[in-house]
Amino acid sequence: MQEKLIKIMKEALETDIVNLDDHLNSFDNWDSLTRLSIIALIDEYFEVQISDIEFNEFKTIRDILNSLNNKL
Repeated sequence: MQEKLIKIMKEALETDIVNLDDHLNSFDNWDSLTRLSIIALIDEYFEVQISDIEFNEFKTIRDILNSLNNKL
């Protein structure tokens, strides 16, 4: 699951380097469109729905992973 999430994050953030403890807002192209893209990709790859409100609480990529682990 971790590898799939890293792949999703790299794709959405258009970067080659992503670490679990990276803060989401530290990426240059972080914006609301990127956030929606990540939500859609998570739904597609993991078949897990994360609301926009829930996603706003995430600070790091690890927060997303922890949420996915709790839902699966």
